[in-house]
Amino acid sequence: MRIATWNVNSIRTRVGRVTDWLQRSNTDVLAMQEIKCKPEQFPIDAFKAIGYEVNLHGLNQWNGVAFASRIPAEDIEIGFADMPGFGPELAQEARALGATFDGVRLWSLYVPNGRTLDDPHYEYKLEWLDRLAAATHEWLEHEPNTPLALMGDFNIAPLDTDVWDIDFFAGATHVSQPERDAFEAFEQIGLTDVVRPLVPEGYTYWDYQQLRFPKNEGMRIDFILGSEAFAERVNRAVIDRNERKGEGPSDHVPVVVDLD
Repeated sequence: MRIATWNVNSIRTRVGRVTDWLQRSNTDVLAMQEIKCKPEQFPIDAFKAIGYEVNLHGLNQWNGVAFASRIPAEDIEIGFADMPGFGPELAQEARALGATFDGVRLWSLYVPNGRTLDDPHYEYKLEWLDRLAAATHEWLEHEPNTPLALMGDFNIAPLDTDVWDIDFFAGATHVSQPERDAFEAFEQIGLTDVVRPLVPEGYTYWDYQQLRFPKNEGMRIDFILGSEAFAERVNRAVIDRNERKGEGPSDHVPVVVDLD
């Protein structure tokens, strides 16, 4: 089974690139983030035409998560237990979608950005990650033998080498110690980054501004964190850097793993 995660940064803008990549890459299940549309706006027919079903959670022109798969999705779940909301009414955002594919439990996740260290969105981000870790711990306790992976845009660079210049990010989000501690919490409950051992170097995101991609001034913020039962089945991993090239790319690229 070939599984991938990709922050597509508006599926309506990039439907052609995504469907073309799905066919070229021979991917079975793609977790998408930032689809930026409601269900009725998603270009589902383009995916059906190439043999993929779509399951999604989108509320408006912001955020949004989805799966495109050649394998039927089972046990679809929107959000996780005690997932916090944001804003005056603490409304939940479209940031988490779970589904099972041929016995493999996957979550497509778009972690809050955080914005700045003194912004309420930063505290929201840390609370969101804390609740996700608690929910994941329960999943692992109840079904330890089920292959489980959290996939998506975590908006965290866990290592200094995961950004092009750590000094440039001094005092900024994505590299602060509380965010890195929140990321490490997933390792403490039994998940591992299944891509890094096979692809130790490489970025997954390059800003559109200031020629960041041509200069290779990127960040590694998209991850696949797998349980032991998932990790032991991984035999290949790729960060598809070429998808940042060409006309109208997302600012993120696909991260791919193959399972036995």
